[in-house]
Amino acid sequence: MLERKEAIVFCSKLKNVYEDYPFHDPNWTVMRHKKNKKVFAWIYEKDGHIWINVKCSPEWRDFWRGAFEAVLPGYHLNKEHWNSIILNGTVPDKDIHRMIEESYELTRGKG
Repeated sequence: MLERKEAIVFCSKLKNVYEDYPFHDPNWTVMRHKKNKKVFAWIYEKDGHIWINVKCSPEWRDFWRGAFEAVLPGYHLNKEHWNSIILNGTVPDKDIHRMIEESYELTRGKG
């Protein structure tokens, strides 16, 4: 996964979500749950690459940061609970998908 559109398409396949542009800036796409409006993926361009911010549990947060140089503490978010993934080709798609899916589950809420 290297492109913004790929990230948006993957996120859009998750149940009851929608794409939003809350900052009136086309560089920032957020993917939200329809029911609670919570964001599970922040998608943006920075330093020539697409980045995705995802929420993660503390035990996985450190695992992902240790496993890939392209996974960093969350850009502009609480670094205890969010990671940033740089889409530079070094993180396998299956792992990007897993991180997005975990973020989706953590922000989904109850019910």
